[in-house]
Amino acid sequence: MPRPTKCRKVCHFPQVLEFLPFQAGEQKAPIILTVDEYETIRLIDKEGLSQEQCCEFMQIARTTVQRIYENARKKLAAALVDGLPLRIEGGDFWLCDGQATHCGYDRCFKRQYHQKYKHQKGELAMRVAVTYENGQIFQHFGHTEQFKIYDITDGAITSSEVVDTNGSGHGALAGILSALQVDTLICGGIGGGAQAALAAAGIKLYGGVSGEADKAAEALAAGILEFNPNIQCSHHDHHHGQEHTCGDHGCGDHNHCHGHH
Repeated sequence: MPRPTKCRKVCHFPQVLEFLPFQAGEQKAPIILTVDEYETIRLIDKEGLSQEQCCEFMQIARTTVQRIYENARKKLAAALVDGLPLRIEGGDFWLCDGQATHCGYDRCFKRQYHQKYKHQKGELAMRVAVTYENGQIFQHFGHTEQFKIYDITDGAITSSEVVDTNGSGHGALAGILSALQVDTLICGGIGGGAQAALAAAGIKLYGGVSGEADKAAEALAAGILEFNPNIQCSHHDHHHGQEHTCGDHGCGDHNHCHGHH
């Protein structure tokens, strides 16, 4: 029997999930770059880490990093040379949640959030985030500047707190929620790429909701929240990349590996 694949730690879910050549790109079958392959490109080619540093960061063997990186470079070369679309999806990975036992990067924004907001939710509590602006549910997830965080136990809200995103881009918002131990999000419009990032972080989505944030959280606690399960954000166009490609990664936390599709 082959050895089971070890999950690769990934710090960021990609901000842009699909790249198309300018001419006739949509008519060609895409090259599929997995999320863990993307991470080796980000760490080695963009961040300048050595392969040894990369293997420590992703918590896998150096030979595994070498193989993943070589595959990723070949795929990028094929996309560039042959003018093929490139799509990022799938892979064997788990998203870092910023906890010290998992994240060895002191400047990680998720680790900073995890340390700043140390309030632990109880075992039976649900932690809900609502995109927030002046008491209302902010309607564009990718541009939200604040979340209001609620803890719900036995159908009642037991605590709430407003948290700033500090101008973090849309690619980082799912990571912030993960670091805050959020398991449920209420929002207005949200694109497919952001939905994929939330799914990879194991965060349940209630989209297409408007009105007062507190009332929405109360409705969720009572089991009567009305939402749109097929919500898509029309606020962005193709130049914003992430908001237009929907990936399906299933749900899980850092103990669950997202396998190939």
